[in-house]
Amino acid sequence: MENKGFNADLIIRNCSVLTPEFEIKSSQCLVIKDETILDIGDETLLSNIYKAKETLNGNGKLVMPGLIDAHTHTCQHLLRGRISDEYPMIWTRIMVPFESNLQEKDVYTSAQLSCLEMIKSGTTAFIDAGGRHMHRVAEAVVESGLRGVITCSTMDSGNNIPDTMKSSTEENLRKNRQLFHDYHGAGDGRLDVWFSLRSIITCTPILVEKVFEMAKDCSTGVQAHMNEYPNEVSYCLENFQMRPYEFLESLGVLDQNFLGAHSILLSENEMDIINTYNNKIAHCPISNSGKGFTKTPALLQKGIGIGLGTDGAAHSGLSLFDQMKVFKSLMRAFWGVPIFDPVAMPSRTILEMATLGGAKSMLRENQLGTLEIGKKADMILINIDQPHIQPTHNLINTLIESINSHDVTDTIVNGKILMKDRHVLTLDEEKIKYESKQTLKELAIRANI
Repeated sequence: MENKGFNADLIIRNCSVLTPEFEIKSSQCLVIKDETILDIGDETLLSNIYKAKETLNGNGKLVMPGLIDAHTHTCQHLLRGRISDEYPMIWTRIMVPFESNLQEKDVYTSAQLSCLEMIKSGTTAFIDAGGRHMHRVAEAVVESGLRGVITCSTMDSGNNIPDTMKSSTEENLRKNRQLFHDYHGAGDGRLDVWFSLRSIITCTPILVEKVFEMAKDCSTGVQAHMNEYPNEVSYCLENFQMRPYEFLESLGVLDQNFLGAHSILLSENEMDIINTYNNKIAHCPISNSGKGFTKTPALLQKGIGIGLGTDGAAHSGLSLFDQMKVFKSLMRAFWGVPIFDPVAMPSRTILEMATLGGAKSMLRENQLGTLEIGKKADMILINIDQPHIQPTHNLINTLIESINSHDVTDTIVNGKILMKDRHVLTLDEEKIKYESKQTLKELAIRANI
């Protein structure tokens, strides 16, 4: 097509912008070209310099980095509403029967619904803990336009786990290697494939070592559920006379590419280990609140990178805005009140976890997490011209206190508009909602849950 003087692909005009220093600048113009941010600056100045193929009116809107879900389960989306108010053990009574009965079409539908909810709630990237038939998740993510990290659910041992969810050490490695070969870098580089340990309880030491070895060979990340439940810690103490992070350190596998999801029940030595190896952590506030209180203030003081996750729709839905609200209250109640520290967890810190912290968890902080020239154009627009938001003395505080997913009007990933004025452009919302209802009914009967 003939170039008609365009020197940009997309311009967002007359908007407010959240800066990397967490300040709000008004009357700004944000310019996107070739999947990246080309320029940010004064509306009057830049509007005379750039001409784009497409323009968004940012009047009354805040442009901020897209939220990054550092730990979720797209395969569990059709468990929504099923595990609340249930007595233990939810894992063996509900979640294992559910996951072991997932078919390829179920996983694809679940992943589509997850992507749809993330786009509509302001999440532009996520890290999936893995499950069965993950190639179908990859397909859904690529179609949706989102950015994601996926991996297989790796298990070769463990009580009360059916054979359909476990594989031999070699088969686990083969499946993850195949997923990496087929989908790493797919969707114009939006999809990364990592390697995974479901948990130390369900992985033999040889599998643990091999997973890390293969990930290093592929120059990719490793993620695992860590220190989430007391029985994990007990298992490691009984079998290895070490706590979970101490056990991984003893194997010589830890490095900066490891993400430990949850990481609630940490000893002082384990926090030092995490810091020593520059491991990353993902806290899931709502899910974690039923298991204990994270030692977030101490971890942050050590300079440890922390992202926020939802732990999937089975626990609380996929809104990171909800997670941030709950997290602030939890931190204030548990860490602030006992020592009378009303700023035990400032709003800016929480917002940074949900953006740049998530980018660090994805090993992409040089590309994501802040709005800066040269970074990937992953961002959301929020309608701040509403009575529950304006006027405000401090919009950063109000972002945490009052804003919700429905205030997100537009979602942009890799410079492409995925949602415009609350209308998702990349997925058929009505079709996905209809198919999800049918799939949930069939799956509940098949899994007897």
